[in-house]
Parts: sequence; C-alpha cells; structure tokens
Amino acid sequence: MSTRGFRVGTNVWRLRSAIPRLLLELGLLLGLQAAPCAAFYLPGLAPVNFCEADRETASCKSSIAIFVNRLDSVESVLSYEYNIFDFCQDSEKKSPSENLGQVLFGERITSSPYKSEFNKNNTFYLFNHVDITLTYHRESETNGGIARLVTARLDPKSYKHSDENHLTCDGPPMEIPGEYTDKLNVTYTYSVKFEENKNVKWASRWDYILESMSQTNIQWFSIMNSLVIVLFLSGMVAMVILRTLHRDIIRYNQMSSSEEAQDDFGWKLVHGDVFRPPRCPMLLSVFLGQGTQVLIMTFITLFLACLGFLSASKRGALMTCAVVLWVLLGTPAGYVSAKMYKTFKGVNWKTNFLLTALLCPGIVVIDLFTMNIILWVEGSSSAISFGTLISILAMWFGISVPLTFFGAYFGSKKKQFGSPVHINQIPRHIPRRTFFTKPLFGVVIGGVLPFGCIFIQLFFILNSIWSHQIYFMFGFLFLVFIILLITCSEATVLLCYFHLCAEDYHWWWRAFLTSSFTAVYFFMYAVYYFFTKLQITGITSTILYFGYTMIMVLIFFLFTGTIGFFSCFWFVTKIYSVLKVD
Repeated sequence: MSTRGFRVGTNVWRLRSAIPRLLLELGLLLGLQAAPCAAFYLPGLAPVNFCEADRETASCKSSIAIFVNRLDSVESVLSYEYNIFDFCQDSEKKSPSENLGQVLFGERITSSPYKSEFNKNNTFYLFNHVDITLTYHRESETNGGIARLVTARLDPKSYKHSDENHLTCDGPPMEIPGEYTDKLNVTYTYSVKFEENKNVKWASRWDYILESMSQTNIQWFSIMNSLVIVLFLSGMVAMVILRTLHRDIIRYNQMSSSEEAQDDFGWKLVHGDVFRPPRCPMLLSVFLGQGTQVLIMTFITLFLACLGFLSASKRGALMTCAVVLWVLLGTPAGYVSAKMYKTFKGVNWKTNFLLTALLCPGIVVIDLFTMNIILWVEGSSSAISFGTLISILAMWFGISVPLTFFGAYFGSKKKQFGSPVHINQIPRHIPRRTFFTKPLFGVVIGGVLPFGCIFIQLFFILNSIWSHQIYFMFGFLFLVFIILLITCSEATVLLCYFHLCAEDYHWWWRAFLTSSFTAVYFFMYAVYYFFTKLQITGITSTILYFGYTMIMVLIFFLFTGTIGFFSCFWFVTKIYSVLKVD
C-alpha cells in the first residue's frame, strides 16, 4: 500500500483645510465625495472571491479547485509527481500555466479528483482519511457575501471503515499488521470543512505559518540580536578607521622635510606600488564582472520580494525573476569586467569578454546538466525537460552573451580608472611579515563577521529548500542582505588598511578574497546542516545536495568578493587622492 500527502492549491492571492477658502474647498470636497472612485490590483496580486452557489456571479465563484503537488520526502532529495502512484486520478486532468521558476524547481501542480463548493461539505471520497479545513474571511457584509480564503489545513487521520456502504469517521484506526500477506481492501476518504475567521484578513494569510513554527520567539530574538550585534560591530569598525586615518593624515601633512618622510613608515611608503596591476588580472576582472551581475540581480530580486511581488503564493516567481534579471544584466557584467581589465593594463579585451560571458555561467550550466541527468535516470519530477534546457541555452547565448559583448565593447573603449599616484618602475621590497599580517590569516578572519550576520537566515533558507518549508520573511532577508554588504565592505577595508600599514601593497586579490571567504563558511555550514539536520540517505540524494549547494556557494563567492573589492578600491583611491602623494 502506498501512502501519500498532498497540498491544497487555489488561485487565492495577498485636506487639509484653509480658512480663507472655506467655501471653495467645501465645494471641492463635496465634488470629490460625489465623484466615483476606482481602484485596481497590481498584475498577479488580485485576490479570488468566493461565495455560495446561489450567489455565484462572474466576479464571485463557488467552485474551489483543489490541486496536488509533487511528493517530497525528508529522506531523499528526489521528488515525484502525484500521478506516478496508484492514487485516484482526475478524469479531466488540468495543469495550470507554469512559469520558468516552476519548471526549473519541478513545482508542477495538477488537478485532483476532489471537488468542493464554497461553504458546503461534499460527500466522502476515497482517501483514508484526510480532513481538509478551509478558512475564509468576509471583507464586509455589504458586498454580497463575498469571501476570501486565508488558510488551508490538512489533517491526516486513520479510520477503519467496516462497511463501504455506510462510511463513518468515528471508528478505530486502520491498522495493517506487518505480517499481513492476504489481499486487503482499503477505503480512502476525505472531508472538506469551512470555517469563518473574522480576525485574519487576506493580507495576513501567511502569519499562521510563522505561528505554527516551533520556538518562534527564540528565532525572532536571535534574528534581532544578530542584527544589533552586526550594527554595533560595523560602527566600531568605521570609528577605528576614521580615527586612525585622521591621525595619520594630520601627521603626514605636518612633515616639514623630505628626511622626515623617509624616516616614516606605514601605508604612505607604498604609494608608488599600491596601484601596481595584480597577478592574474584577467581572472580577477572576470570575477568582478560576474560578481557585479549577480549582485545587482540579487538586490533587485530581494527588493521586489520585500515589496510582495514575489510572495510564496506565486510559485516559481522568485526563480523566474532571478533568471530573467541575470540574463538582462549581461551589459554591466561585460562593462565592469572590460574596464577593470583595462585598468590592470590588459589588452586582450575579446578574450576577457568570452571568459566573462562563459566561465562562471558555464560552470553553473554544467553542474545543472549533471544534476538533471541524475534526475532523469531516477525518474524524478524535478528533472528539467529537454525543451526547457534548450530554452535556457537560447536565453544564455541569444540574450546574455550579446549583452555582455556590448558591455565589454563599451567598457574597453572607455577611459580606465586612473591612478592618483605615480607607479614606480621597480617594485618595492615587502618587509618580513608576521603571522597576523600574512594574507591567509587576514582572508580567513575576514569572512567570520559577514558570516555571523547571515547564518540565522541561512538556516531558514536551507530549511525552505531541503526541508520543504515555506519561506516568506523577505523583509528580514533584504535587511540582512544590506547588513551583509556593509559588513563585507567594512571588514575588508579594515584588513586592507592594516596590510598597507605593514607595507604590503598586494591588496587587489586580497580585497576580493577577504569578503568572498564567507562562501567557504557558507559551504562548511551546509555540510554541518547536511549531517545534523537532514535525514537524507543514498548516494544520489547526497550528490544532488552538494551539487546544488556548490551553485549557491559560487554565487555567494562572486557577489561578496565583488562588494569587498570595490569597497577597498574606493578606500585606497580616496586616501591617496586626499593626501596627493607623488
């Protein structure tokens, strides 16, 4: 016998006065009150109205469509469609229109044989046993009894139906002994119940998910506590930098002779080498271009999600928005990569363009294709069809690559970022460094603080991906994202300044790797989460978990490293420009 859970799907969605002109404004006010007012919902956000069958109109329907989603398990990453098992199927099988995000994540839904009329319990159907409770809220009693669904709850139960002709739900549980080998007739039933809730409005329909989570108060307290700590540490870092630089600038500007300058030490002594091009300038510029593309994509996606355009009720909208934005943001990626490569004295801008357009996206596509082959072999519903893969490749080569070319072309023609100081022909000798001023130590330490501000939200995100929970706290996620950017910037700038004071002018790659090392902590936490929080078994599910995790780690590596690099680039350019050192 196969057991199965399902989800309920529905198209429900989330005079000021002046005394001298009293008579005139009164007339205007009366005119405004008499004028008809019209309002409209943003596309995709309009709610669906329900009413009883005898009150059904074009804007208010009584039939509620119940859809079934894919089958998930806490012991496997693989998911399967509902109709792959021997459950009751809908004779009029219908599938709502699917967007790109639904197809990529395998969030395909299909109609079920269960029928329901608003505020009416149907007769029992075969399913042993599921109680479907639909809660609705009436906006007002003056609008003809129009209601909006706010919650849908499923309670699985077990009843042993002794008489198929007289079904009841008050018998003993359906028990099947493990040694039972004879044929067994099982009657599956379900029921639908409606409850009116006058307190929960349609706009607050997702609050019940947060209330049903365990240890909610502790989780909210941890988020706020982490936010306060990160803000406090960021303020401390900014204060240390400002006070130290202020003291150094005053001391250097008060020097009266060149002999005093020669006897001095610190970041001013390396002014002739600080803008010397780094090693592997091509690879660094490619990372910066791709990081800029991912950074802008992430910011816009989270901002739209924070405003409610990409809510959890719109399946696949978040993924669709991210993919479309990434494709359309090829121009800034090519521009930044080409201009930074030109700043590094590079001349092969065409090679730079090809690597920017193909390197990191190619790694992601190869990873996804490998994971998709595994899903195909296992027969999982999460597998992307061949046609969808062709569409993704067409978007990549037909839209993203040409836009990247245009950006790279204009970036290579623009003037490079100028150096505020003269670059020496002979590189300066770097003094012997202590353990604390070595590059590896700074890089490892630099990722601790940024990771500390995201690991709580990271836990919720991993739960939503791998434990099949709904994530809807995009406001907090957007706030944490902004704090992450600020923390990466300040931590990287602080460590960069310490290394310049130690007369180590190799800051280009270190600025990128210091903040991007947060991705290493991200991966380590993902490994910890896999072994302690999940119950996944089997080599296939393990490969899929780490395959998709590596994509997230790569994306995180690119945009955190980019924000750290450009923060240091602005900082170094600013201090040497202010001092006008030559």
